[in-house]
Amino acid sequence: MSFNLSLKLISSIAFFIASAWALTPPESVTAQDNPNDAGQKILIKWTLSMDDSILDGYRVLRRKENETEAEVVGFVGRGRNYYVDENAIDTIKYAYQIVAVYDTITSPSTWSNYTKSSPQWIHTQRIDVIIFTLVFTFLILYFINQARKGQELFIRKIAGLLAVEEAVGRATEMGKPILYVPGLTGINDVATIAAMNILGEVAKKVALYDSQLIVPNTDPIVYTVAQQIVKEAYTQMGRPDAFKADSVYFVTDSQFAYAAAVDGIMTREKPATNFFMGYFYAEALILAETGAATGAIQIAGTDSVMQLPFFVVACDYTLMGEELYAASAYLSREPLLLGGLVGQDAGKVLIVGLLIILTIIGVITNLPVLKIF
Repeated sequence: MSFNLSLKLISSIAFFIASAWALTPPESVTAQDNPNDAGQKILIKWTLSMDDSILDGYRVLRRKENETEAEVVGFVGRGRNYYVDENAIDTIKYAYQIVAVYDTITSPSTWSNYTKSSPQWIHTQRIDVIIFTLVFTFLILYFINQARKGQELFIRKIAGLLAVEEAVGRATEMGKPILYVPGLTGINDVATIAAMNILGEVAKKVALYDSQLIVPNTDPIVYTVAQQIVKEAYTQMGRPDAFKADSVYFVTDSQFAYAAAVDGIMTREKPATNFFMGYFYAEALILAETGAATGAIQIAGTDSVMQLPFFVVACDYTLMGEELYAASAYLSREPLLLGGLVGQDAGKVLIVGLLIILTIIGVITNLPVLKIF
């Protein structure tokens, strides 16, 4: 009870003082276009009132050029000396007035200068992003150009991709088909696009060895793309007559019905090699376990972090994350893909190097021994 009475007493004394001596108004009110935005925002700044400690806050008024009527656009608490008007119109100039408020007592400032909002083309606080974008673009274009000139670009050997030829050859020797599962996502997924690129290279080797390829699909658009890719691969290898349109087909868009259908293919056809490339969900382990039970060589690749452990334990080789994206460049040696891959890796090396150097500089310059001098 005594605490509440004390608060009321202090408040009454403050109100009496404010009434006896008029509030000091805010000063130096300025208005300017809010920087680094898409327009329609004006930044207002002012010097705090001398009576800031007892104020309720500051009321922000706005008026248009050639008009005398003002409108309230905002209110901020004491101790704050700026406000962003987010409802400005870019073509209209505005002036602002800040009113110090304590209960029913107010003290207005003079009006600010007139200004208008406008959008900016460049965000000055993101210059570093522009610089790194230009550096990355330069590196990629440089390595693409080098690849087109025939220069040998180094790519780390990936065990799963080295085994592709062996797997196709084994299927040919055994007279058994090769099963290729391109994941369960649509053609707009980057993992599916990578799976399609790998499918083209696998289909070329299948056409070369005159083996049989089976590609069941769960997405109708992926199915049509996969069929064209396989057909083109056979044509490029000079074996268009060996392409069988019914070897690439649509099964169903139901997740577990598709998994059951692919399991049925594996148990009936007994493929010598299974490829699981793309994005997978809960059916990943079902497919990989069934394939392992049939004795097939299995090569999987996915960027689904949740499903990677299942493929690692149930498959002979697994492409993890970016290895899936790099696979098409690795297999095809296409200059455009190869240069892009090496250029991205060079950019990552550059970033890691900069981080290490800046970390060392940061540690050295903040050593306690240096603060002695």
